[in-house]
Amino acid sequence: MIGNRGSGKKDGSQQSRIIRDALEGKVAEFALRETDRGDQLMSLARQAVEDGFDIVVAYGGDGTQSAVAGALAGTRTMMGVLPGGTFNYFARDLGVGETVEDALETLLDARVKSVDVGQIENLIFLNNVSLGAYPHILKTREGIYKRWGRSRVAAYWSVLVALRRLRNPMQLTAKVDGQSRHFTTALVFVARSAYQLDAFGLDGAEAIRDGQFAVLIAKARRPLPLLRSAFRLAFGFSAKDSDFDLIVTDNLVIETGKRQQLVAHDGEKTRMVSPFHLRVRHGDLRVLVPADDVSKTRGVAE
Repeated sequence: MIGNRGSGKKDGSQQSRIIRDALEGKVAEFALRETDRGDQLMSLARQAVEDGFDIVVAYGGDGTQSAVAGALAGTRTMMGVLPGGTFNYFARDLGVGETVEDALETLLDARVKSVDVGQIENLIFLNNVSLGAYPHILKTREGIYKRWGRSRVAAYWSVLVALRRLRNPMQLTAKVDGQSRHFTTALVFVARSAYQLDAFGLDGAEAIRDGQFAVLIAKARRPLPLLRSAFRLAFGFSAKDSDFDLIVTDNLVIETGKRQQLVAHDGEKTRMVSPFHLRVRHGDLRVLVPADDVSKTRGVAE
């Protein structure tokens, strides 16, 4: 098990004991490898693969799940998911349980499902990639978390604070199937989580279930219209076509006016060089899901 001590709000040592008690003795060999540095998660997972472990379990938020998935995608090593973050979209999408206790029950009575993952350049992502406003929201959220602690209220508040500070929209080109479309926008959101889109009342969830990206490009170019969209989403009002252009594809190139751009991916952020190549890697990650799962949310059961 790969654990991120920096995820969520709960007592990490207590959670580790619960996990160890539930799994130790039920497998041929159990090892717990923890870190409080997110940049070490992928190397820990890769080392676990090299050490010959059949299953690598990720305990933490969506950033932790994404880092471990990046090491396991394309291998035969199976991934287990234990939610330990704020939103846990990947765990919810898979239906493995929204608490550690429920997810542990899934691990002990599971089947293997090959699921799709997204890739931007050399990075694997599970839920979303975004350009424009959202990476700046993440920067704001980090400061709010440090001052007030992690919570959904703090996360939503960071959206409002960050949008108030935004001024300049992006000029970008999206290339799909040899065709180019030009946009002036404050936000591009490339989604791979059907659960997340359903939760926010946005179009594209069915496309994701069919193995595509739902690329949402905000029509709002300035903070105030974006703020109105954010309020509609926060209070459960569907935004859909009135707020976003939607592109459905499993392969695209996004080019921005800036050579370097801050890119948000599954709650993390990385500065990358434009143009950005994105593709869906179909069935490239083997994940443990409930034994009675028959859905096609993210892939095909083996």
